[in-house]
Amino acid sequence: MSPSFISGKFSVAFFLLISAVPIAYIISLERAIPSTHVISYHSSGYFRECVKWDEVGRRFLVSFLDGGGIGEIVPRDSDEYDGDDILEEVTLVKDVDIAGNASAGIIIDRVRNRLLVAVADLIGNRYSALAAYDLSTWQRVFLTELSLHSKEKSFADDVAVDEQGNAYVTDAKASKIWKVDVNGKVVSTIRSPLFRPSGWYNNLVALNGIVYHPDGFLIVIHTFSGLLYKIELSGEDGGDKVSVIGVSGGTLRFGDGLELLSPTKIVVAGNPSAKLIESSDGWRTASVTGWFSSGMVHRFVSAATVKEGRVYLTHIVGFGSKKRHILVEAKF
Repeated sequence: MSPSFISGKFSVAFFLLISAVPIAYIISLERAIPSTHVISYHSSGYFRECVKWDEVGRRFLVSFLDGGGIGEIVPRDSDEYDGDDILEEVTLVKDVDIAGNASAGIIIDRVRNRLLVAVADLIGNRYSALAAYDLSTWQRVFLTELSLHSKEKSFADDVAVDEQGNAYVTDAKASKIWKVDVNGKVVSTIRSPLFRPSGWYNNLVALNGIVYHPDGFLIVIHTFSGLLYKIELSGEDGGDKVSVIGVSGGTLRFGDGLELLSPTKIVVAGNPSAKLIESSDGWRTASVTGWFSSGMVHRFVSAATVKEGRVYLTHIVGFGSKKRHILVEAKF
């Protein structure tokens, strides 16, 4: 297995899934009844990366890790149905010109009625891009190749957006963040020596989940090391200040997607459990204050979203001939 393959989004997790987890154990996990609310849906693919709740559209939007694209899952009027009532995923976007690349992190830009999508070459790490789609028509607003003219391998992993419509895209391979303006132009790249912790193994999957804080800074997680960063933005002239957030009360190693619950609370989605972290000093430091495990460790938690005050975790792997995926409510 080549290093580039390993560094692709959760190809490591898939390798572990097929090589290290006994089939009988997987079956037992699949038959277990989760202790919290579960939304199940059938999909056209086995791998799904990120899910976000669209409050206006009353739907979950989901990104396709295998082959790229975006789908929707529309809950019933009452989502308190039993586990045998399975929803159906409907494909909304499947662009021919970027087919074969993974759709990874997504974020809803409500002000501009857009969905921003990080797009990347999962296996070779040769192509990274940011796509924007109108949430009403699903017409593509722009497609910006982030890896253009770059000789280094990259993987556009997750995306956040600020009040002005600037997007910030993490590179899980080359440990940097692209800044893309509201019109789709790459305006700067954020780099820091802090983004590359010591130990080659710590950089197999690097910068990953990202959120924009309403106080004007970014919070980003480094997956394999578990480091959490605060990035104070300074405008077009560069000089962004990067610092490591001191986290106590538990490790964030293997953290993936981030979801901002409030100015002082963030959910870190990842295996073997999602974690709630809180800060009382403007994210100079933070503490792990809650843990939640769905019990579905073989499916690999990758992202979190909030629907009407309830946190739901999405898992990468679907199972069965109908590719059943699950969203599990996390209670901390």
